[in-house]
Amino acid sequence: MGLRMALTVGVFDGMHRGHFALLAATVREARAWNATPVAVTFEPHPDALFRGAPPPRLCDGQERLERLAAAGLAHVVVERFDAAFAAQSASEFLASIRRGRDLAGLVMTPESAFGRGREGTAGTLSELGRRDGFRVAVVPPLVVGGQPVSASRIRDLLAAGRLAAASRLLGRRAAVVGTVVHGDGRGRDLGYPTANVEFDAPVVLPPDGIYAAKVTWGGLAILQPMRHAAGVASLGVRPTFGGGERRLEVHLFDFDERLYGERLRIVFVRRQRAERRFRSEAALVAQMERDASRARQLLASDRSPGGSFAASTMP
Repeated sequence: MGLRMALTVGVFDGMHRGHFALLAATVREARAWNATPVAVTFEPHPDALFRGAPPPRLCDGQERLERLAAAGLAHVVVERFDAAFAAQSASEFLASIRRGRDLAGLVMTPESAFGRGREGTAGTLSELGRRDGFRVAVVPPLVVGGQPVSASRIRDLLAAGRLAAASRLLGRRAAVVGTVVHGDGRGRDLGYPTANVEFDAPVVLPPDGIYAAKVTWGGLAILQPMRHAAGVASLGVRPTFGGGERRLEVHLFDFDERLYGERLRIVFVRRQRAERRFRSEAALVAQMERDASRARQLLASDRSPGGSFAASTMP
């Protein structure tokens, strides 16, 4: 028999504090069972199949894998969630995962379930475990503010602009990851060049407005170290110029390099004001100067980690 596993299964959408509590329990049980902690997760999100579209992401796929590793999971299995996969019974799913491996036990919450029709609850899997020789450990959900921590709860807080409350549940500052694309160059013409950020999947964004932000990129190769910058982010439709599609742009302080094609991680540190229409470009530029000055002050006094996600606060 191969790898002896302490297994946990979930979407791990957002990798919030509730997920880290479950993962920490998986690592503890793995030690007690003399096993290796393993997580199984899914791509795409099951809602893409069952509801026609996935929910907006709280973190991208690569960040999810990095955070799972940072939580102590020795192996992460990413299963493609399609109609054939969803049709498996819980026992069929476990049989495929166990092939060539020894399942010491499963670590679940009372709400956890997998397999066709979510039949694989803690109760049914405990019965299966007694028959097939594996344990089931049930971990209570993490409760903050009288409610369990959940991705949907965090999405609601972010959409309402409650960044601090969302950050308490995430265990880190709210952030998005996107690719820098060519814009219309208007920011540069105004003296405030911006990186225009595009997303390859829907992400959770706070309300439109101006934000003090921390930005990181790079770090994917020995010769490309992680880079950090402070700046001011503008999220909205640019009403001064007639409006348009919702867009995220970031002006980086003391920085004048081209970033096209780079993957930026943008941490929303503080919302400074709502987006609004100005009567002239001169009035807009004057406000941009005030926004930049205020953002510098906020970020200079901010001591929370917010650069690389690997360095951000873990519960």
